[in-house]
Amino acid sequence: MEQSPTPRQMAKGLLSGIVPSRPLFLPIVFSLGAKVENVPLGTFLGNPTKISSALRQMRTHLRSDGVACYFDPYLEVEALGATLQRITDDQAPTIHWPRPAPLGELPAGLHVPEEAAKKGRVPVAVEVIRRMKALPNRDFLLMAGVTGPLTLATRITRLEHKETLRSEDLSDAAQELAASVVTQMASAFLEAGAEMIIVQEEIVPALSVESCDIWANLLAPTINVVRFYEALPLLHLPGAPRPQLDWDLVFRQHWDCVKCAPAEVMALRQREVARATGDLPLCMALPLEAFRTEQARGKPAFLDIPTWISDLRPGIVTTVGDVPITTDMKHLIKVFEGVRRAV
Repeated sequence: MEQSPTPRQMAKGLLSGIVPSRPLFLPIVFSLGAKVENVPLGTFLGNPTKISSALRQMRTHLRSDGVACYFDPYLEVEALGATLQRITDDQAPTIHWPRPAPLGELPAGLHVPEEAAKKGRVPVAVEVIRRMKALPNRDFLLMAGVTGPLTLATRITRLEHKETLRSEDLSDAAQELAASVVTQMASAFLEAGAEMIIVQEEIVPALSVESCDIWANLLAPTINVVRFYEALPLLHLPGAPRPQLDWDLVFRQHWDCVKCAPAEVMALRQREVARATGDLPLCMALPLEAFRTEQARGKPAFLDIPTWISDLRPGIVTTVGDVPITTDMKHLIKVFEGVRRAV
């Protein structure tokens, strides 16, 4: 009897545009490890031993096709020289630059990209990847997240909370710096053994055809280096909190990587998704509401998952973001069991 391909073999096939016999299930479950290890998130993020231990424990129960070895949207700004202030574990930290500049401008004294790839907690992330790579008889994928260039440029220039963010608000210097940092971070993770790089582009300004092309050019060096290492590049687009994102434009753009959109977006735009050509199979992101035990009125979100997967036939199923640290592990296991049956 022919043996089923392993997740790592399926990922290799995806690189050539081969749709696997079933979707790869690659949820982002990282910060929840702090709860598993019973330590504050800040302590967890700086301790490769606790991270590796939590990842092994969670993988045993969740049985996903890959593990998120490191996933922190604020890793890059800290490596560039910012100080992060965490109020609670379930809130995003505030960013403080030693020499802040006016809104929209680059702060002074930033580390250059090559230095940033060795600063802050980057060595911690690299060590976690190396430890997970060394596990005997491993067949699951090693994933690592990097912040997308538009998102990083927005955070560096303190435009993160601007409601009507436009592409022209981001200076060329900020975008070029961010793109270089992202490429350097991805290279560090790939050298350590990462097999999939998730480029998390949380903040995307209003797009035109021209600015979408510029965005693709910013991403190209990172995607190229991921492919050079024969790893899988994934452009992760959560969709919130910028509802003005032109999904039709995104689907039409050629990225040379797996595009990941929220399940609801893909379901509403099946025609545009079907027209997308030249790229790798699409990835569907499940809403984080599906993993909350306190469901809003109406049908629980996780009950729609099997239908989404059956109708959209994605190459990969992931999550819109990192599963919240407050998530109940028993409920998460229940939802994941349903997803595995669907894939």
